Amino acid sequence: MMEVELPLEKSTEDVDCLTDNNICCRQQQIKMLLSLFGQRSHMTPGALFVYGHTGTGKSLVIQSLLSCNKLPHILVNCVECSSARFLFEHILNNIPTPHETRSPTETNSNDDEDDDYLHCDDMTDFIRQLVKTVSDRSLRDQTLYIVLDKAERFRDGNVNLLPAVLRLQELSGLNVCVILISEVVWEKFRTGTGFYEPYCIHFPDYNKQELMEIMCLDTPSTCEKDLYAMYVNIVLSVFHMVCRDLRELRHIARLNYPYFIEPVERGEIQVANVKKLWRNIEPHLKKALKGVYLREVSSRQWEQMQQAELEDPDSDLAKATPSRTHVELPYYSKFLLIAAYLASYNPMKYDRRFFAKNSGKTSRRSKLIKKNERASNHLLGPKMFPIDRLMAIFYSIVEGNVIPSAHIYVQISSLVSLHLLSQIGGEDKIAAPKYKCMVNLDFIRSIARTVQFDVMRYLYDFL
Repeated sequence: MMEVELPLEKSTEDVDCLTDNNICCRQQQIKMLLSLFGQRSHMTPGALFVYGHTGTGKSLVIQSLLSCNKLPHILVNCVECSSARFLFEHILNNIPTPHETRSPTETNSNDDEDDDYLHCDDMTDFIRQLVKTVSDRSLRDQTLYIVLDKAERFRDGNVNLLPAVLRLQELSGLNVCVILISEVVWEKFRTGTGFYEPYCIHFPDYNKQELMEIMCLDTPSTCEKDLYAMYVNIVLSVFHMVCRDLRELRHIARLNYPYFIEPVERGEIQVANVKKLWRNIEPHLKKALKGVYLREVSSRQWEQMQQAELEDPDSDLAKATPSRTHVELPYYSKFLLIAAYLASYNPMKYDRRFFAKNSGKTSRRSKLIKKNERASNHLLGPKMFPIDRLMAIFYSIVEGNVIPSAHIYVQISSLVSLHLLSQIGGEDKIAAPKYKCMVNLDFIRSIARTVQFDVMRYLYDFL
């Protein structure tokens, strides 16, 4: 694969242009993409694969880079293309003319009613019409970039579609570069042989310093940059260990900022008194920590609750803070969650004592040693457990004889989707999945009360 280096001056200008558009901490990836793009008339790689976790700037960098350099491109969100026909027709009907680009939000609502709307049913017809349209619009001497965002959707569709898209440059004979943007690594896309290997570019997660630099771009106009940087540092000190998603962190910082700035505006706390500012904002951040990733209420409702609590802490709206203790779950899901909590916070060697009949008695000497030497499992946090242990505890605590069925395992997946359980590993077919319970003690006690189960009797820390 041949890489074409751009002149240093042009690359520097492009990087500065993207930096001015609030894109930072991605200079290395931008320079690599510029070297692969080359000049307009240069032959580019047939396919690029850009991957990384959500909120790492993949789509933003690609779209801004193509728009800043005014390169002919088509942006496709694969979520909206439920079939190959929709994908082909979207590309054919959005091919730009020279010096024209498509914005990611630009749509043509009258495409179906337009006489010039191109219809396409299969890959052969798509390539024929693509060659004709590109030639008619005088784009043969330029690289046409087709950006396919959320490319992991290809894994659930036609198995022949992705190999054909990757070889689009070879099949059409055009200077076409297909850019796949995905949150899944390339190895998860391979389903057989004959795949064209794209050039892979990784967008790593932001470190703490980079997160702080990006979040400081949201500094309100009424706040000094140093003061907001101190606030962001406080937010990251609480949330960085449990959340690395930039979007979620910016969301949390924006919603809790009124609590931080309110005593400063009233003159109750000086800006230089970091200790008092921390004590003031700490309880609010801890309350928000319980709802990370859980959209229990909308942002507008959350802001209304914050404003009501600032004005009148005893008002009904201020007391309506969302709580996961009111989540409604199916009957067996409640016992599965209780079993997961017990598996996360009880040592495995004590399972027989808690859940097996005739497990024997514990001597006074063993109790004294345990009391003096043990560390609280609730302070150490939840531990991983295999699914076999979860099901063994579940069948021991649930009332009645429950027959193992697919319905039970589906409810485990539902708990993972609700972020009440966290699945760790088990993506391949050999390794068994492991889980971790993500709820607190108050929540599990409220769940246990609804099924008349005394969960405190089965917790090692409360013996």
